[in-house]
Amino acid sequence: MKRKELERKLRMAGCYLKREGASHSLWINPKTGVVEAVPRHKEIKEPLARKILKRLDAE
Repeated sequence: MKRKELERKLRMAGCYLKREGASHSLWINPKTGVVEAVPRHKEIKEPLARKILKRLDAE
């Protein structure tokens, strides 16, 4: 999955970017308070993308 597509899905679920790191971006779901690291690669493998979406309740 493209990183931009993953970020779009996260934003649509109400998540927002907390901060940028050197190799990861931290996204937070304000409803649950869960913070998840998203790698800063152009392409993110499908199992990892699904895990991030599930953990942030963005599926």
